[in-house]
Amino acid sequence: MPLGDGIHEKIITWQAPPLKFGVGATEEIGHELTRAGLRSVLLVTDPTLARSGLPAQVAKLIEQEGVAVTLFDRAQVEPTDTGCAEAARELASVEVDGYVALGGGSSIDTAKMLNLLGSHPGSTVHDYLNKPVGAGRAIPGPLKPLVAVPTTAGSGSECTAMVALGVTGLRVKTGISDPYLRPSLALVDPANTLTLPAEVTAASGYDVLTHACESYTARPYDRRPPFGSPADRPLYIGANPISDIWAERALELVGRHLRRAVLNPHDLEARTAMSQAASFAGMGFGNAGTHIPHACAYPIAGLVREYRPAGYDVSHPMVPHGAAVVATAAAAFAFTYPTAPERHLRAAELLGANLRGITVANGADVLPATLLSLVADTGGPTGTAAFGYTRKDVPDLVEGALKQQRLLVCCPRDVTARDLRNVLTAALAG
Repeated sequence: MPLGDGIHEKIITWQAPPLKFGVGATEEIGHELTRAGLRSVLLVTDPTLARSGLPAQVAKLIEQEGVAVTLFDRAQVEPTDTGCAEAARELASVEVDGYVALGGGSSIDTAKMLNLLGSHPGSTVHDYLNKPVGAGRAIPGPLKPLVAVPTTAGSGSECTAMVALGVTGLRVKTGISDPYLRPSLALVDPANTLTLPAEVTAASGYDVLTHACESYTARPYDRRPPFGSPADRPLYIGANPISDIWAERALELVGRHLRRAVLNPHDLEARTAMSQAASFAGMGFGNAGTHIPHACAYPIAGLVREYRPAGYDVSHPMVPHGAAVVATAAAAFAFTYPTAPERHLRAAELLGANLRGITVANGADVLPATLLSLVADTGGPTGTAAFGYTRKDVPDLVEGALKQQRLLVCCPRDVTARDLRNVLTAALAG
């Protein structure tokens, strides 16, 4: 006979890859690859990083251990379904034992997609995109080993089992979630982030910030209906005691160190702390989930017309993912505050807010104000109007956000089109 009340879920799942962390960890990548039995790898990176010389240095470290390297250095910043599909076709004849992803979340997500499409030829990107944008099929079997080496402190993709992709035909972003996508090793070296421009450091940090806040305030795992079978249980199970630990620590690190990392790029202590925060937040949201800010960020990125961010070497309109998520965060957390005021206040406190004299009754604005202060101090977007959006765009943004049901079900309140309209309207001016 089933135990429990039969109304709510009772089981927590939590997973993360092995983690090797520390200044100089990059030097050990060859050892890790040979220890895994790999004799050849595809090294995936982006053009800007390739010009820095770091990928060539990493390739040399790998080759010194007797592992052959094929370099793919054209990962897109903010990858798309068509870009990944074209790259996979180009690389179809390349035989390797595994993959190394070197770069930000875009390079790591591209490597995940190349691994997926290369390991299961004949499948398409659309097969795996989350419903209702794609078919939402499960990946049919294991992928090859992937070592993720982040050079930004943001996406946490080195620790997660998902990718985010722009869908070219629909001008929206969505994701693919599957346990097989999780890297086999996260190798995190804070020294690799020292050359990031301030704008990239800030945007990456906003992604960490919202990952931690969203997973911490997500609908709790035991406030969801039970799943029909273990196979039906998603990666994003909701806030839970394990993910909470990682989210809290990430928030504390962001509150103490993001300003320092942006304003003094050579502050290695701050860079180290932000690299920790990114991985910790990834371990949190990669199991608990994200909600409204990420659901809104996907159409914000997909529908952009002319905006080109400072600090990014891109020739096309683009909203950095971290900037897109933080632009609606204050409005989103004002909306979710009544579901768990104590969690929203605790998140603000971990970020540095003084809660003296604050009560549940007067505290709704504390987390939004704390977020806006942190963004203002680091030169971030004051609202979506900074990206060129106006009130006329809100209906299209709402439509795009509604497609992200995988994320919206994680919100601690049921989310309607009207609710999203209110959030996105409020977010225009920040």
